[in-house]
Amino acid sequence: MATEAASSATAPPQSPPPPPRYKFIRPLLLAASFSIGAYLYTTTNKDEKREGDEPATTVSSTLPSTNISTASVGQTSTSPPAIREPLEPIPMDQQRELLKWMLEEKRKVKTKDPQEKKKIDEEKALLKQLIRAKSIPSL
Repeated sequence: MATEAASSATAPPQSPPPPPRYKFIRPLLLAASFSIGAYLYTTTNKDEKREGDEPATTVSSTLPSTNISTASVGQTSTSPPAIREPLEPIPMDQQRELLKWMLEEKRKVKTKDPQEKKKIDEEKALLKQLIRAKSIPSL
């Protein structure tokens, strides 16, 4: 037993454990996951706002708007509107190809809403009628 006590006394003291090398990974992963979640949350909110009906929250007063409109009418000049030259009519073949292209794009659209699907189906039916017609009405 004496030898055991002597051997333990002769052993060098243990050095402290090495510092953890990957101490920064947990906060980094936490920050990355938080930023990805925030990005996904904001992009889905933008899509929902575009697709949904936004309630009208504008409150207007008639008195200030009439004062502004009368002030702006008095300051405008009476220049004639610019006359634009009429554009050349698009040939029938190009119109028909354009309608075919529009029909192809309507077919590619994937909808989740039954109302939106019905609207697109009606538009496709109209495009098919225009393509099959002998003469295409001018726009």
